[in-house]
Amino acid sequence: MSKSKSSTSAGLAFAPPRAPWGRVGLLVVIALTVALLSLFNGSADLGAGHTLRALLGGADVAARSIVIDLRLPRLLAGFAVGSLLALAGVLLQALFRNSLADPYVLGVSGGAAVGAIIAMSLGAVMALVQTAAVCGALVVMLGVYLLARGGSTGRLLLVGVAVASACGALVSVLVAAADPARLRGMVFWLAGDLEWATSPLASAVAALVCVAAAVLLARPLNVLAAGELRARSVGLEWEKWRLAVYFATAIVTAIAVVSAGMIGFVGLITPHTVRLLFRTSDHRIVAPLSALLGGTLLAAADLIARTAASPRQLPVGAVTALIGAPMFIVLLRSAARGAWNSGLKG
Repeated sequence: MSKSKSSTSAGLAFAPPRAPWGRVGLLVVIALTVALLSLFNGSADLGAGHTLRALLGGADVAARSIVIDLRLPRLLAGFAVGSLLALAGVLLQALFRNSLADPYVLGVSGGAAVGAIIAMSLGAVMALVQTAAVCGALVVMLGVYLLARGGSTGRLLLVGVAVASACGALVSVLVAAADPARLRGMVFWLAGDLEWATSPLASAVAALVCVAAAVLLARPLNVLAAGELRARSVGLEWEKWRLAVYFATAIVTAIAVVSAGMIGFVGLITPHTVRLLFRTSDHRIVAPLSALLGGTLLAAADLIARTAASPRQLPVGAVTALIGAPMFIVLLRSAARGAWNSGLKG
């Protein structure tokens, strides 16, 4: 009897993930709807038919330029950056076993912000600003690792939080001392702006690679999320995996921040939302669906940022927070209510 139970448990451990395909289909439909709305809507009123002809190469030059050169790259950038931020949140919450961990907790984004603001203060062009942001992110990534080396995961988290706070203070000083003529660009970068995503194809490829890697490495991530003791008991090389997840998260966050500035809340809310909607913490489900939902959320936020006050644009990071916070609270209340009802029935 015990042998049968053991074999059953082993089979369940390696069983394929079971996702409610109806909800998966709903997420896909929502993503496609957001994509179409983003292409059809903007400050220039082209109409759905004209937009479709432009996508197929049949409209006039001006329409093709608006759709192909402006709207489509921003749409790709929104899905790519949102996916990267969501995956970074998934990895960090697995590493720290902390539901409040998000892509900015390690200070990498703060380092990128310091580099970018210094470059903007000197009047650098966009390419140099992004290069400075990459350098700042790499410096902080290595610095946090060296300062926390040899300590626990909690120490890594604390060092990251401290460095992030220091970078935030330095950014405030730099902004306060900056030329007023350059303040608007700084504010939009710090609040998130997809106009910085000049190479959406690169971030899109990075997002696809990260999703594939997260799915392939889902089982080690599941063990990692169970804690150090559990990981060591099943033979997982804890230190190597912790280091790998840290650097992977830092690089993913750096790509997202350099591509579109400081866009908050996507990496925090998306993994929670997927876990609550699908009632699972299996990374074979959580990782790809978080990427899909994160991309959809950011693309939708960018659509609102472009159209709500047209022809003016709003900071997309502020819009993600305004959308995400109420949605997250509703989901948490629904989950708490479900747990309460289950307790009453039990």
